[in-house]
Amino acid sequence: MSWQKTIGRVSFINCEPLFHGLDESWDVLPAPPAWLTGHLLRRDCILAPIPAADYAKNSDELFLVPDLAISSKGEVGSVLLFGKVELEDMKTIALPSDSATSVTLLKYLINKRGLKPKYIEMGPDLDGMLDKCDGCLLIGDRALESAQGSPELVKIDLGLEWRNVSGHPMVFGVFAARRDSDLEQVKLAYNALVERLIAFENDPDVRRKVIEASSAKSSQNKERLERYFGEVINRIESEDFTGLESFLSSACNMKDKITMAW
Repeated sequence: MSWQKTIGRVSFINCEPLFHGLDESWDVLPAPPAWLTGHLLRRDCILAPIPAADYAKNSDELFLVPDLAISSKGEVGSVLLFGKVELEDMKTIALPSDSATSVTLLKYLINKRGLKPKYIEMGPDLDGMLDKCDGCLLIGDRALESAQGSPELVKIDLGLEWRNVSGHPMVFGVFAARRDSDLEQVKLAYNALVERLIAFENDPDVRRKVIEASSAKSSQNKERLERYFGEVINRIESEDFTGLESFLSSACNMKDKITMAW
């Protein structure tokens, strides 16, 4: 497997519109969001969606490609704080180890409320987390499934909370490449993903197949996935970029400007 012909992908259905039907000349490396940062830095792949918070930590080694992201205009549906009590009464909150952005965002939002709970890192399991803590953060497919099974435990949708606090969309994941990568190869990977995104956005048959594939991979029915793919979006526009800049500076304390590949 050549790293220059390998594209990393988040191992959740939120990336399905970009990878379903991807040209078979490309290898795909699926992993949790936070793991993809390491894969990218180690040259296991040419391009990957990584947590925005990890880009802030490694911006001197990485640049971003345009158009692609994992973002939400408001509700995201799959980055959720669950709890046995309301947020203001949570003394302990369990954090998963698979997403740097969501953890950073949650801490920022809680700090904005003047609250100081104790954070405990744990494996991402709703019951196990809530057995030991008052609240817990879950992301991706686990968050969708947990919200479906226990909707009364959902206390905050972090995408919506960020929108309410900042006035901007929230970009959870950015598509990044190493600055020393072959730019032409990065563009080829980018073009392959954009081709699938355009097909998903404009071809009803492709959209149907993506939703069917996502339903088969998860516990979500097609109606919920129709809504979900309106909540989580893989295209970054100007207002999303503004939200990304705001998050990187205010929540991640990133001082440098975002560097784009082109």
